[in-house]
Amino acid sequence: MFFGWRSAVLLCAVLVIIPITVALAQSALNRAANRTLALLLLVLVGVITPWMIGFAGFYDQWPWLTFLPVALPLFVPPLAYLYAHALMHGRWPPRARLALVPGAVHFMVMFAGFCLPLAMKQDWADASAPWINAAVAIGLVTGFIAALGLLAREFRRYAGWLGDQRSDDARFATRWLARAIAALGLLFAGWAGFELVDLVHPLGYEGLMPLYCGIAAVTVFLAIEGWRHAALPWPAMAQDAPDAPTPPTPPPGGHDWAALGARWQAELRVAGVWRESDLTLARAARLVGTNTSYLSRACNEGLGVSFSTLVNRMRAEAVAEAMAVAPAVGLLDLALATGFASKASFNRAFAERFGTSPSAWRRSLGS
Repeated sequence: MFFGWRSAVLLCAVLVIIPITVALAQSALNRAANRTLALLLLVLVGVITPWMIGFAGFYDQWPWLTFLPVALPLFVPPLAYLYAHALMHGRWPPRARLALVPGAVHFMVMFAGFCLPLAMKQDWADASAPWINAAVAIGLVTGFIAALGLLAREFRRYAGWLGDQRSDDARFATRWLARAIAALGLLFAGWAGFELVDLVHPLGYEGLMPLYCGIAAVTVFLAIEGWRHAALPWPAMAQDAPDAPTPPTPPPGGHDWAALGARWQAELRVAGVWRESDLTLARAARLVGTNTSYLSRACNEGLGVSFSTLVNRMRAEAVAEAMAVAPAVGLLDLALATGFASKASFNRAFAERFGTSPSAWRRSLGS
């Protein structure tokens, strides 16, 4: 055996990933999502393990390790999607386990080969490797395309829903989810490319090393960032039941959503509830005596903005007014006092409302 730099690089990644995987599996918050991420990390560690031990000469020293059923990449695309789905919905989708069937079949094939007598293993490996590798490559590419499409669709839906339901949507780590999807997209694209090239022109152990270094790097990123965001509150995307009596039957011409939106906006402004950093659509609907569906339609169809944008505009306007009367107070203090949860969300909302940054607006007041 020779434990060279290639094995050392992959082993360093594994030593970072494994403790985080154990911690995620035991996390009480966001349990479905964190356990799914732990399972995904474990699968990715399994994928790089044959290369880690192979470069160290394990297979030469112990040939019975042939067909060791730890590299199961067909589990990666569905688990990546299921992790994101569990964050956004609090659970796996119905019949989600069906997406794991290709990975399970691959495991059974590998396990059957692993259980063969040593004398038969090499013959079976030579006979089966071409069609197993081809099936896995095709399954991976197909799985990557399907997973990325589903991830992009679900993320757009969740971001839109969060904007309609919460005034503090920036607090709920959608940026982390966007970065995770982007990292997975890069991994999937590179992985699919290597698999397709390897089908036509076998790259061998050394030729595939860049791929497995990339897998290790992305896995470390997902582990560290996933743990950092493991305890953040993620509202589950679901249909809200009406939280106030449904208003009377609409007039023959239908509701005037613009008028209702203007009226309810004025009521919310007077009540000052926009100062609550965790204000929700449900609470706002109760305050104006309607239900979430009507208030959401009044915002989107009547005023042309989401509930989140409406509330953050009120907050930005309040900060602009406060700048004029309290020029010595810091911008962040003003932002937090009016309900913004972070400097980033404040700067974004202020620029959207006034077309300039808060600091530039303050300078213009002094000129």
